[in-house]
Amino acid sequence: QVHLVESGGGSVQAGGSLRLSCEAPGFKYSKPCMGWFRQAPGKEREGVASIVSAGGRTYYHDSVKGRFTISQDIARNTVYLQMDSLKPEDTAMYYCAASDIATLSLLARDYTYWGQGIQVTVSS
Repeated sequence: QVHLVESGGGSVQAGGSLRLSCEAPGFKYSKPCMGWFRQAPGKEREGVASIVSAGGRTYYHDSVKGRFTISQDIARNTVYLQMDSLKPEDTAMYYCAASDIATLSLLARDYTYWGQGIQVTVSS
């Protein structure tokens, strides 16, 4: 069963913007916490942003603060990642993840459900 489906990736020049979406067709209700992760070739997967469903508190990796915004549409059971002022170092496969625990986290081990990933490429 597919739990999470990402969309919105693609190629963009440095300074541009993309918005990623994560739909959760496999869940009847929103999960307590959702996150976005990324993994570049040869590097470990790193947490980018996290949001708790109740209250909408957010948490970001230092490298994306002020440039990326995570948000949610609970009625649509969808989470978004607005990415502005993109840099070549943002190039990676981006993954959506869901947790059953309502605690902000950028650690992959805290998430149980994962999407297939979507490529984001930023050219200089």
